[in-house]
Amino acid sequence: MFTYCSVVRFVLVAIILLSPLTSFAAEAFRVPILLYHRFGPTVADGMTITTPVFEAQMKYLHDNGYKVIPLRQLVDHYRGKGPVPGPKSVVIVEDDAHKSVFSDMLPIVKKYNYPVTIFAYPSAISNAKYAMTWDQMRALTKTGLFDIQSHTYWHPNFKKDRKKLSNPLFNTLVMTQLKKSKLRLEAELHSKVDMLAWPFGIYDDYLIAKAAEAGFSATFTIERRHATASDSVMKLPRYLLVNADSGKAFVQLLEGNAVKRNVSY
Repeated sequence: MFTYCSVVRFVLVAIILLSPLTSFAAEAFRVPILLYHRFGPTVADGMTITTPVFEAQMKYLHDNGYKVIPLRQLVDHYRGKGPVPGPKSVVIVEDDAHKSVFSDMLPIVKKYNYPVTIFAYPSAISNAKYAMTWDQMRALTKTGLFDIQSHTYWHPNFKKDRKKLSNPLFNTLVMTQLKKSKLRLEAELHSKVDMLAWPFGIYDDYLIAKAAEAGFSATFTIERRHATASDSVMKLPRYLLVNADSGKAFVQLLEGNAVKRNVSY
């Protein structure tokens, strides 16, 4: 028969043995956030992914058991509001709200029913020739597949601006970029905006603090690696994809063995 002491000893040993496994399980998730900018029939610049390459990438995800989850779902987990992402989870995002999102990306993600988060800077919308219109952005949100978040108001280079401006003026610029973008996107699209992608991937502790002050609960960089449990929700990494990230290189990226690239932003 088990004595009280033997039962206690068994429980203690079980806790000691299982705790590392439990900890490992909690740390095990690795989610690639795939960042796109624009699409087209040919590689017009370093940020263009040809539409056939993008379609082949989406087909590979579908055919090989990957699950494309909303960025919001991943962020909710970091904030303690959602479950651990499942195996082979992937997130798809786009920066700049380029017009090719509407013409090229939309039909492909609708085909596979993949959720996408767009990081937009409002100064370009319905103004710049390369950007979508507000009506197109609203049409995207109505599909239920697209979530629109902030990329600041006019995509400034905070590193250069800090060198040119006094501290008070720089602070004013930063807060204007963050708050004005959030307010305009929410007013135009009637949806919650609380995530921010840093222009040019430029961030530091000061900027992160200002983002939190402006009401952002998650921010994103362009560090070329998977998001893991050890990352801060205020500086989550993303893979900035180029057209060369196709075929075998795309598979390596998904597996966490991405080719190192020097991408001129």
